[in-house]
Amino acid sequence: MKILALIPARGGSKGVPRKNIKLLNGIPLIEYTIYAAKNSKLITDIIVNSDDDEILEIAQKNKVSIFKRSRDLATDTSASIDVVCDTLQQLQSQNKFYDAIILLQPTSPFRPIGFIDEAIEKFLNNGFDSLISVLEVPHEYNPHWTFELKDNQLQIATGEKEIIKRRQDLPKTYFRDGSIYITKTEVLLNQKTFYGQSIGYIESNPDYYCNIDTLKDWEVAESKAKQIIL
Repeated sequence: MKILALIPARGGSKGVPRKNIKLLNGIPLIEYTIYAAKNSKLITDIIVNSDDDEILEIAQKNKVSIFKRSRDLATDTSASIDVVCDTLQQLQSQNKFYDAIILLQPTSPFRPIGFIDEAIEKFLNNGFDSLISVLEVPHEYNPHWTFELKDNQLQIATGEKEIIKRRQDLPKTYFRDGSIYITKTEVLLNQKTFYGQSIGYIESNPDYYCNIDTLKDWEVAESKAKQIIL
């Protein structure tokens, strides 16, 4: 199976200006994700998709392919699914076809060695439409213990009438940690979704978790970068 690693890296950023090329422990942020992709044995090709020439130059220095994104797909409101589908369609017009995409976001820079291939193997061996990396939701934020507002009243977020009383009875729930999304190409192009009907998962190591959106997140990443062995 041919798998394309796509690393989307927009030039603009409000929370952390120029974050994709900002030095994290002396290394441009995007290089952490490029390094992880290059260490995979199961990825066929790697492409950095960006509207920014400086980001694309860093990608070329790291000997990975580049794709220049149009301005229309580089705004604050641009959807990731549109960026991925546009890339796939343009590649197909050049007779380059892939069975699946693994989306690797630079804003989640830390991935243990072998983690990407472990995710790909699980995806391939189970025939999922997609597979995402996740972390377990702490019990105090479990949706069976949280509420949403409806008609100016609180109701249990799951829609149940009675709240589960004991922590031990709570089912495990997970949230996307942003590190890995793997999706069949046909699902991306035909359904315009990263998920499809069957969604597999792989649990991430919480010690590596970091999703950089704000300067506070950046400070956490700086601290982790000094401790984590990539």
